[in-house]
Amino acid sequence: MPEATGPEATGSDATEPAPDRPAASWRIRLPHTTAAVPIARALIRAALDDIGPEAAGRPCGDTAELLTAELVANAVEHTAGQGPIELVVELRAAPGGCQIEVHDSEPARPGRLPCPDPGTEVDPWQEHGRGLLLIRALSSDCGHRPTAHGKAVWFTLPGVPAQGRRREP
Repeated sequence: MPEATGPEATGSDATEPAPDRPAASWRIRLPHTTAAVPIARALIRAALDDIGPEAAGRPCGDTAELLTAELVANAVEHTAGQGPIELVVELRAAPGGCQIEVHDSEPARPGRLPCPDPGTEVDPWQEHGRGLLLIRALSSDCGHRPTAHGKAVWFTLPGVPAQGRRREP
């Protein structure tokens, strides 16, 4: 896993990062191929495993992996293959959680991050179109923003208290 950044990397004397700053962050270049999806999932799993399964404020790993896979798959499928895809992972200090971004070279907006309409039926056999719905439904916040080289699409997940997590086998 790439080296974490935090107070020790920035030269601060503080022992705890400020609540609005990341406790640790990583920026990883991914191949612009479908191989990026399982790589991204594995990186998220490793990042969360590094902080430990019982750590206070750890986000739900399964949800983080799923939503990251959706963002990376969208970046691979909907961009022209110009330039890298980057995965940015920020683990948050108290109260915990994370923000995950996927950067690509396409400046066009990523479609809508819609809230599903209560009366809208989803075709269960449809192969496309649910990724952004999942991100909107399962994250605490999400969006996109332009960058100097394209755009970043992101989501945040809250920390889950240890007593609220399911036990790993």
